[in-house]
Amino acid sequence: MKPIATYKVVSSMPEALSRLPELAYNIRWAWDHETINLFRRLGGELWEESNHNPVKMLGLLSQSKLDALSRDDGFLAHLERVLNNYDAYVQSGHKAWYAQEFGFEEQPQIAYFSFEFGLTESIPNYSGGLGVLAGDHLKAASDLNVPLVGVGLLYQQGYFRQYLNIDGWQQEMYPENDFYTMPIRLVTGNDGQPITINIELPDHPVYAQIWRVEVGRIDLYLLDTNIPQNKAREDQDLTDQLYGGNREMRIKQEILLGIGGLRALYALGIEPAACHMNEGHSAFLSLERARVLMNRLNITFPEALAITTSSNIFTTHTPVPAGNDYFVPELIEKYFKTYRTELGLSREEFLALGRFAPGNVSESFCMTILALRTSNYTNGVSRLHGEVAREMWQDVYPSVPLREVPIDSITNGVHSFSWVSADMGMLFDRYLGPRWREAPTDQRVWQRAANIPDEELWRTHERRRARLVAFARRRLVEQLQKRGAPPAEIDAAHEALDPDVLTIGFARRFATYKRATLLLLDPERFLALLQSDRPVQFIFAGKAHPHDNEGKEFIRQIVHFARTSGSRNRVVFLEDYDMIVARYLVQGADVWLNTPRRPFEASGTSGMKAALNAVLSLSVLDGWWAEAYQRHLGWAIGAGETYDNEELQDYVESNAVYDLLEKDIIPTFYNRGSDDLPRGWIMLMKNCLRELGPIYNTARMVQEYCRRYYFAAVENFRSLAENEYEKGLSYADWLINLRSHWNELQIGDIEATIGSEIRVGDLLEVRASIHLGDISPEDVSVQLYEGILDRQGEIERGRAAEMELESDVKSKDGWSQYRVEFVTEATGRHGYTIRILPRHPEMRRVMHLGLITWAE
Repeated sequence: MKPIATYKVVSSMPEALSRLPELAYNIRWAWDHETINLFRRLGGELWEESNHNPVKMLGLLSQSKLDALSRDDGFLAHLERVLNNYDAYVQSGHKAWYAQEFGFEEQPQIAYFSFEFGLTESIPNYSGGLGVLAGDHLKAASDLNVPLVGVGLLYQQGYFRQYLNIDGWQQEMYPENDFYTMPIRLVTGNDGQPITINIELPDHPVYAQIWRVEVGRIDLYLLDTNIPQNKAREDQDLTDQLYGGNREMRIKQEILLGIGGLRALYALGIEPAACHMNEGHSAFLSLERARVLMNRLNITFPEALAITTSSNIFTTHTPVPAGNDYFVPELIEKYFKTYRTELGLSREEFLALGRFAPGNVSESFCMTILALRTSNYTNGVSRLHGEVAREMWQDVYPSVPLREVPIDSITNGVHSFSWVSADMGMLFDRYLGPRWREAPTDQRVWQRAANIPDEELWRTHERRRARLVAFARRRLVEQLQKRGAPPAEIDAAHEALDPDVLTIGFARRFATYKRATLLLLDPERFLALLQSDRPVQFIFAGKAHPHDNEGKEFIRQIVHFARTSGSRNRVVFLEDYDMIVARYLVQGADVWLNTPRRPFEASGTSGMKAALNAVLSLSVLDGWWAEAYQRHLGWAIGAGETYDNEELQDYVESNAVYDLLEKDIIPTFYNRGSDDLPRGWIMLMKNCLRELGPIYNTARMVQEYCRRYYFAAVENFRSLAENEYEKGLSYADWLINLRSHWNELQIGDIEATIGSEIRVGDLLEVRASIHLGDISPEDVSVQLYEGILDRQGEIERGRAAEMELESDVKSKDGWSQYRVEFVTEATGRHGYTIRILPRHPEMRRVMHLGLITWAE
C-alpha cells in the first residue's frame, strides 16, 4: 500500500547529547578511533548490529537509554574529549598542509569524480579497490584541507552482497539501502525541498536529487534518481546497482555521473576551476564543461574545449583492456544526437573524440580515449602502470615517442588512519610521537619505528592475529549456518585456524588474472605446508563479478580444497568481502599474498594497508610492489618476468611461492630465541614500517596530485578566465589557427658537423631549414632529437635540444634557418632527427595536443 505522505521520525535528543548527530553525520569518525570507541560505548552490541552505522544506531537507541547517558558523567566526559578533538580538526583548515603550501581557499576549486566511493562499510557505495582508493583520496584531502569536492552516484542497492551455495558457488543478493538511516543528508533548497538536476535522455529528461556526505572538512555529493519526478521505473532504477545492468544502463549512468554531476555542482553554487576524472566513467564531464562555457561566452565547441581541457585531470587505473568502457557508435548516437547538435558537432566529429583512429567509422567509442583527449594532466597509478599505460594508449598520440606519451604516474597510497589498527596506532603514538598523525609523510618520524621494543611490537601483532582468527571463526560459523552446512562442519568451524600459526591473507577481487588458485596447482605440496610441524594457514576472501564464471570457479575450487580432510581448519574462505573483513585481514595476517599476472595489477593497495600494520608482502613484482620491493622488506615472486605461455608462468611462479615459503618465510617466522620472539621477522616488520610507512599513504599521494596537477590546473583556469576569458579566448584562437595551418610545416635540408665517429664531450652543430608557412616562429618549438639507437635502428631514449632561429628574415621561398649546438654524453650508436612542436606561454604541456612534425 503506497502512503499519501512520508515523514522521518528521529529520537528526542537530550541537550547534553545534542551534538551526537553532528558527530554521526561527519564520517571523520571512520578514521578516529576515539570517536569509534565513543559510539561503541554508546550502543554496545548495536554498534556491530548496525554495521558500524552511528546514524542508524542512534535511531535504534531507546529514549530511556539516551536519557540515562545524558546523566552519565563518565560518558559525558568522553563525549567532551571527542567533541574538542572534532572541533579542533574542523576549525583548523587554515593551518593544514594545503593552506601552508599554496594558500587558504574558502571554496572548493577541484571537483573529484568517481563511479564509486568506499568511505565506510555503513555507506556501501563501493565494489573494491577503485572505490576504496577514492574514499581514501577524499579523507586525505580533508586532512590536508585541499579545496576539493567529491562527486558520484548513490546506489540504492550498491554492489552485490555475496554468499556461497552448498557447492561453494558464488550467489549474489542486492539488499536495498535505506538512505535515511545512513550518515548522508539530502540537500535541500531554501524552500526545504530537495535540490534536483536533470539530464536529457532520448525523448525525455531524467531527474536526480543530491545527497551530501560530510568527509571531515570536505563534502561528497551523490546523485540519486529513485524519486517520484521520474515516472518510468527504468529511470528510477538508473542508480540502483553499481556495475549492474547492460551497456545501455552503463552509458546512462556515466551520462548522469559526468554531465549530471557537473550540473549538480553548478546547482549548488560550486563552479570548480579543475576537474579530476578518477577512471574514464566520468569523462562526459569534459563535454559538459565545454558546453557550459560555449553558452556563457557564445563561442564554438573547439574554442571552449581548448580552454576547459587545460584544467582537466584524468587518472587511468586499469591495464586490462576489458576494464575500459567502450560503446558502439549506434549507442553513442542514440544518447548524444541532440547533445552533439548543441555542441555543433557532426556524428563523426563527436565519435572521433573517443576513437584511436578518428576516421575509422566502425571503431567503438572509448571513455578512456575521451578522457585522454580532453585532459591536460594524465597519470597511471604506479611507475610500472605508467609505462604500461603509455604503451597501451600510444596510438592516441600518433608520432609521439613512447617515453613522451603524455601519461605520467602517481603511485597510489592508502589512508593511514583508516587502516592502521587501534593497537598499532597506540604503539605509534608512544614511539613515533604525535607527528606520525600530523605529518604522515615525514620519513624522520617513521625512522623511529626502529625504537619500538621487539616484544611490544610482536605482542601487539599477536593480539591482532588472535582477533583475526576469532573474527574468521565467527564469520565462518555464520556463513555455514546460512548455507545449511552439516552440524559437524559448523562445530569444526568454531576451532578453525590457530592464533599461533603463521597466517597468510589473500583478499581481492576474484578476477582470473589475480590467480587466487595458484597454490592449488600442486595440492600435495600445499597440504604438506598446512600439516607440517611448522604449519601455515590461509584466509581467502573476495568477490567475482556476477558475470565472471571463471572467477566464481576459482572460489569454488578454494572452498572445495578447504573441505578436504588434510586442509580442514587451515584454509578458510570468508564470504562477502567488505571493508570490515579487509581491516581484520590487513591488520592481523602475517603475510599478504599477491599473485597477479604481471603487468595487469595497476597498483594494488591492499598490500600497502598491510604494510602500515607491519604485515609483510609476498608478491609478484607488479603494481606498487615493483617499485617498493627490497629484500629487507618482504619477498618477491620472480624477478619481474613476463611470459608468452601462461601455463608455464603459473608453473614457474607457483613453485617460486612454495620455495620462498619453505626455505625462507616459514623458517624466519618460527625461528625463536629463548624469549620466543622471532627477531629476524621483527626486523623485517620494522623495516617495513620505516621505509614504506611514509611513502605509500594517501597524504603523500594527494600532496603529489596537488604539487604536480591540482595547483597548476587551478592556476591555468584562473589565468585563462581573467578579464572575461581574454587569455582563454586568445589561446583557443591560437590553437585553432595552429591546427588549421599545421600541415604547412616542412623540414628541409639538415646540415651537421657530425662524422661517422665522434668522442664523448665533443661539441656538435646541426642546422635545419624549416618552412613555417603562415605559422609564426613564436608558435613552434624546433628541436633536435638525439639518442642511442635500439636494435631496430630507432632512437630509443632520445633527448630534445631547442634549436634557435638564426634570423627573423625568411628566404624568398619562405624557409627559415635554425641551429643548435650540443655535447655528446654517452658512448654507443647514436642517431638524430629534427621535430617541430607547438609552443605557447599558457601551455607548458603540449604532447596531448597531438601536433608534432618529424624530419623525413
